[in-house]
Amino acid sequence: MKLLTILAITTLLISCGEKTPELTAQQIVDKSIANACQGHCEHAMIDFTFRDRCYISKRKGGAYSLERIISDSTGVTHDILKNNGFTRYKNDTLVQVPDSMVTRYANSVNSVHYFAQLPFGLNASAVNKQLLGEDTINGEPYFEVGVTFNEENGGTDFEDEFVYWIHQENFTVDYLAYSYATDGGGIRFREAYNPREVNGIRFVDYNNYKPKSLDIPLTTLDSLFQANQLKLLSKIETESVGVVVNE
Repeated sequence: MKLLTILAITTLLISCGEKTPELTAQQIVDKSIANACQGHCEHAMIDFTFRDRCYISKRKGGAYSLERIISDSTGVTHDILKNNGFTRYKNDTLVQVPDSMVTRYANSVNSVHYFAQLPFGLNASAVNKQLLGEDTINGEPYFEVGVTFNEENGGTDFEDEFVYWIHQENFTVDYLAYSYATDGGGIRFREAYNPREVNGIRFVDYNNYKPKSLDIPLTTLDSLFQANQLKLLSKIETESVGVVVNE
């Protein structure tokens, strides 16, 4: 056998034995953020309507302002959550919010912005990420990424746990599940739909489901979803989305 042929066969055997390097949870999340944000999320102003309330986020580097504007028969309530804390205005007048309510209001504002702008928030300093494995949902391949939070900088809901199903080819967050302890606790599973891009940033809406029992691992909810064993509670829809990118 000629030397050239032997070298060709050897090269083929080596290449066949090589495995594609496995991605870490951090790399998967980085790719999903890059896909959703295209480098714009850290310096953009985003506004949208959710359940008849106006939400506005302004980011420039590490500085942020997350806002909620509620208009009703009593006037206009304007909540603002910044790096240095929470403030509330009523008809343009600063309101002294009791300490017992500041955290509740701040969490409420932050939660809506967090879900609306996923997966951007998954690289926050308090977030811990772990690759739990791989799965198939409705015939599509996914990475399962688990997320927990450090107590420091993790907010009052730091004990909440999440699982994100991130598509293995296009790195979109198509499904997520989470458990929470507030208001008696609960478990939710969300199915993304209506994906659209607004000025370079990807947004989705969600079908919001719950299981019959709280004694269910989050990682099994995708199987229950495919078996039609989850109850549809609501639709999470962000409307009239606007994006201004500040380069």
